[in-house]
Amino acid sequence: MVGKEILNHLSAYKQGMQIADVQKKYKLDRIVKLASNENPYGFSKKVASALADWTADLEIYPDGYAYELRMKLADKLGVDESQLVFGGGSDEIITFICRAFLFPGANTVMAAPTFTQYRHHSAIEGATIKEIPTKEGKHDLDNMSKSIDSDTKVVWLCSPDNPTGEIIPNDDFYRFMEKCPDDVIVVLDAAYHEFVADDFRLDVDDCLARFSNLIVLRTFSKIYGLAGLRVGYAIASREIAHKLNVVRGPFNTASLSQKAAIAALDDDEFILKTRELNNGVKETFQTFLYGIGWSYYESHTNFLLAKTPIDADEVSDYLLKHGFIVRSGNLLGYPNTVRITIGNEEDMADLQKVIAKLQREINDGVWR
Repeated sequence: MVGKEILNHLSAYKQGMQIADVQKKYKLDRIVKLASNENPYGFSKKVASALADWTADLEIYPDGYAYELRMKLADKLGVDESQLVFGGGSDEIITFICRAFLFPGANTVMAAPTFTQYRHHSAIEGATIKEIPTKEGKHDLDNMSKSIDSDTKVVWLCSPDNPTGEIIPNDDFYRFMEKCPDDVIVVLDAAYHEFVADDFRLDVDDCLARFSNLIVLRTFSKIYGLAGLRVGYAIASREIAHKLNVVRGPFNTASLSQKAAIAALDDDEFILKTRELNNGVKETFQTFLYGIGWSYYESHTNFLLAKTPIDADEVSDYLLKHGFIVRSGNLLGYPNTVRITIGNEEDMADLQKVIAKLQREINDGVWR
């Protein structure tokens, strides 16, 4: 059959069960989705207001340059507007990077496990993939650095990482960048940047000024709560941004999405409140897990990768039957873990009751 041979060896992205599917299968009235790291507090009221006032000219193509959003974001970030690239979520920009810089004969370096789309799209472009095992959920930067050779074109760093939530310490990041050749693109995927406490945040302005080979990815899908509208962006040097825009489709972010993102940028209070609520509920949940003997990776995000006493699929199935959708670590490269989005206080309190029930059944040998 016509097509790239590699496509015969890859799988399409398989999302978890949706709310309607779970309700139908298990005949449940209430379902709590904690599998996709969405914002349980929704999105800014300023976004709702802006979209309510929006006059839809659906017959007209969107602004392919995303001028209004571009200028507003550039001003907020303190970068030149030519340094920005927009995509349908940061996922789409990953495809731009692979298309622009990877090809047969080139190689790319990444942690393993990490966000799956780096590997997926690198393989589609025919690049050789060098996967460096993580150490206790953290990137092994020393061995990643050693694996770079004359054929390496792109290195992928995910911080905070998905699925562990661990971050790359700032000093370690700078040491890595200083050793990395200038002609190797380094992608820092910071989709959960806004959840990171100020003391742990990387000075992106300084990094971009010092390292011309750096691309930083961010998104409006997570803390901004606009996952359904798909807007992400990259910050890079003008030269790199130009190349990414060459491979970008001409109208890849919708008018409605751009309008929502512009309004979202005006509401810093919503971002701060979301982070505060997330941290409070996460701390309570961590205390609960510790109390029943479950451990977890250190998370700087709105999710937790918890280590389970039994098989991860069995835990996720048990929670599913009780109305909670989580992500099995067996699908993410971390067996005997489940990735749980930090929901609101009420939902997480109810989840704790179900997990406590499961643990009691495990202790009593009757959980099956």
